[in-house]
Amino acid sequence: MTKKKTKRTLRMAFIIASISSLFFVPWVLVKAYIFPLPDTVQEQVNEAIGHGFDGMIVYVDQSGKPPELYTAGWHNRENEIPADPKALFKIGSVSKLYVAVATAKLVKDNRLSLDKTLADYLPELEGRIANTDKITLRLMVQHRSGIPNFTDTPGYWEDISRGNRETLELVLDKPADFEPDKKYSYSNTNYLLIGEILDKTLGYSHHQYIKKEILIPLELNNTYSLLSEVDLDDVMSGYYEGYDDDIKYNDFINPAGSMVATAEDAGIFLRALNDGSVFNEGEQEIYSSIYVYEHTGLLPGYSSIAKYHKDIDAVVIQFVNTGGGYSWNLSEIVYNRIVKILKRQKSS
Repeated sequence: MTKKKTKRTLRMAFIIASISSLFFVPWVLVKAYIFPLPDTVQEQVNEAIGHGFDGMIVYVDQSGKPPELYTAGWHNRENEIPADPKALFKIGSVSKLYVAVATAKLVKDNRLSLDKTLADYLPELEGRIANTDKITLRLMVQHRSGIPNFTDTPGYWEDISRGNRETLELVLDKPADFEPDKKYSYSNTNYLLIGEILDKTLGYSHHQYIKKEILIPLELNNTYSLLSEVDLDDVMSGYYEGYDDDIKYNDFINPAGSMVATAEDAGIFLRALNDGSVFNEGEQEIYSSIYVYEHTGLLPGYSSIAKYHKDIDAVVIQFVNTGGGYSWNLSEIVYNRIVKILKRQKSS
């Protein structure tokens, strides 16, 4: 084969490969990304439902304006109940922000030490979790412990009714993912253990402490630590691609992500976290040294994004009750577009 024929053959092969690859492009994401940006948040929320979300709630608290709520789609699609801006929602790992705040408060109160180890707090786990004498409370809060993530255990999502102890058993006697403080790796097990440490230190449930020290002072009357505390009719239904049943009846009872809240309550908390009003004197300095000021949450049928945008002084909370497929990627695209709309409005 001549050099000219070889080049022609390679060029044709490249073209065929390029065309073939188009069949694997997630067009729903491309479509959501390239659509012209709407003028309003409500238009964007409506558009998101057209991309395949079952329901959506967005809360925006922007400086100088009254907070606003936007909804579209279904609260419950079987009964055709429209999305309710006051609905409760499973916020998943956004719960970790509340646990981290509680930890900072107890450290300031000298009831906890960030430098004490897992062996100090839960000595019964020595020999069951690697490096308990090196893993400090600080490293657990920061996801730098090397403790395996229980949600990565094969088959975990097939039975989510386990209690804390049963869940912890999934990672006991397993090798560490890495040596403590060598790198960052998100692990829900860290916060399950922190919950255990808080309970032991307090002598009662850390959920009660969070209610007393965070929820009541901020008047967050629509935030709860457990699904079992609320009327399920008030909870937005959750749906998963390829699964017909409403997932809201599946209760997650571990502190890695068990809380439910309205979008408004989540927004009020996030504003208080970022402006420091959730803290007493000396607590924010501790918190800033150990954890972040925003979070996302992901559970089957539920995704949440809770962030503060300093450049426009805005808290934006987004709840979507659809999971599976490309729903999380789509959720991020929609969220970023909402923020772009707010920035454009701010500059106009």
